[in-house]
Amino acid sequence: MAPAEPNARPFRPKGEIPHFAEERQGWKGYVEWEEYPEKKKQAQEILKKHDFPEPPEFQLVPLPNTNPILTGERWKQYHDACGLDYMYKDSWETVLKEKSEDMIHVLQFPYNGEAPSGRLIKTELTNNKDHFVRNHGGIPDIDPDKWTLDIGGLVKTPQKLTLAQLQDGSIFPRQSNIATLQCSGTRRIEQIHEYPGDGDELINAPWGEGAIATARWTGVSLKKVIKYCGGLVGNADNIEFYGADTYFKKGSVHNYTVSVPWRKVKAHEVLLAWEMNGEPLPKIHGSPVRVVVYGYIGARSVKWLYKIKAIHHPSAAPVQRKEYLYYTPQIGKQNAQYSNGFSIQDMPVSSAIITPQNMGQIIHDGKIRLSGWAYSGGGHWPVRVEVSGDGGSIWYEVPAENMSTKYFYAWRTWWIDLPVDAEGWLEMCVRCWDNAMNTQPTFVRSAWNWDLHVTSSAHRVKIYSINKSRPATAARLKQLEDNNAPIAPITRPIHFDLETDEEYLKAMESRAWRDPLE
Repeated sequence: MAPAEPNARPFRPKGEIPHFAEERQGWKGYVEWEEYPEKKKQAQEILKKHDFPEPPEFQLVPLPNTNPILTGERWKQYHDACGLDYMYKDSWETVLKEKSEDMIHVLQFPYNGEAPSGRLIKTELTNNKDHFVRNHGGIPDIDPDKWTLDIGGLVKTPQKLTLAQLQDGSIFPRQSNIATLQCSGTRRIEQIHEYPGDGDELINAPWGEGAIATARWTGVSLKKVIKYCGGLVGNADNIEFYGADTYFKKGSVHNYTVSVPWRKVKAHEVLLAWEMNGEPLPKIHGSPVRVVVYGYIGARSVKWLYKIKAIHHPSAAPVQRKEYLYYTPQIGKQNAQYSNGFSIQDMPVSSAIITPQNMGQIIHDGKIRLSGWAYSGGGHWPVRVEVSGDGGSIWYEVPAENMSTKYFYAWRTWWIDLPVDAEGWLEMCVRCWDNAMNTQPTFVRSAWNWDLHVTSSAHRVKIYSINKSRPATAARLKQLEDNNAPIAPITRPIHFDLETDEEYLKAMESRAWRDPLE
């Protein structure tokens, strides 16, 4: 293979660049693959001819100190080879238009981005511009007036619905819920730092604590739509969703496709949403209509939805069958199979410290304010958050009044003024308990898995404690201030003598000097 980014060579076509036409007028960026096996085969043959860049190494070496952190050159060149380069170019333009200027671009294409952590928990609901994005391909631009949804498979009466029909309250009563979406890669960087794992063809992005966000989603319950189709027939146990984005997997091309069990739909926990925080869905979040599956891994909440099928077994599409698998710790490159990992659906209880940040140097007067988020999926919710200032021996409960509103399907933000007497390097950590008494593994090692999903262990940050309630520390801070010298970063040496000769002699006298008397 060719060199990986950042040393990837520019794309070099092998033969004539093909033209795969967009499927429908007003649906820019949507190429239908699943209905045309011959077109998929043509793309597969084209991909075989090219020498694409290696996936980048970002686990065994430090991450680039850039933004975007990773650019996805390999993925871009897949699109180049198939004449789809406009998809990644349009995608980046949409990112710059619809997301906050200071987003952390974890991966430029397909776009993966999270908000700066300090702003993530300022409000219960995440601003649309700050909501994380985990895409698997380009960003289709679909005219809402041209959008339709096909519902078929094992339903009594297949239907094709327009957006106007879906939004007609006389046909489908609206449903609106506050719900958290979370990528299974949230906090993956902790696993990468300690125990690297699968890099993955798409790139297992090095997410921090921001691959989670909360919004009010408005739309219609999928159960109501299935009822409008006369209900299910035969042995329909799963519902399959098709997204208009293009997805590559091991030399083949697909539309993004996954499924959820019918039992999830029956509970009115699958929404076809067209509003996000009271506004029409942004393009980058799936406009005109997306799926929102409450409590499940974000990968099941398909964006740019265009087709739904009732099926018997879970989807055979690669994202469902070959991705988002959770393996035991002894499974790895040497023995992983698609069948020996289980499919991630419900998100487990998890939490994170957002402030202070790792390696922070904190001046305080005996208390340090910690803040963060806590979440539990699968129909559970956070009831208690505990923090520790000594790595997990002594825990302090976050007061109930310091936790945000309790919702069935959403996170809770929290804060606490943690008593801290000790100085020097300390390890702070947080754990959450949900309403079913589930809590988090204590250490990252307990949560490690080959695909680096679901870092659900107690979140840990190391901070340097500077307790100004101690006289000696207060005196040193005054010295630094008088000399116009900051204490942070602590690695910067002090440019003046630490004590006078008189002070030194007096102190040594009180200590009986260095050596023993006899």
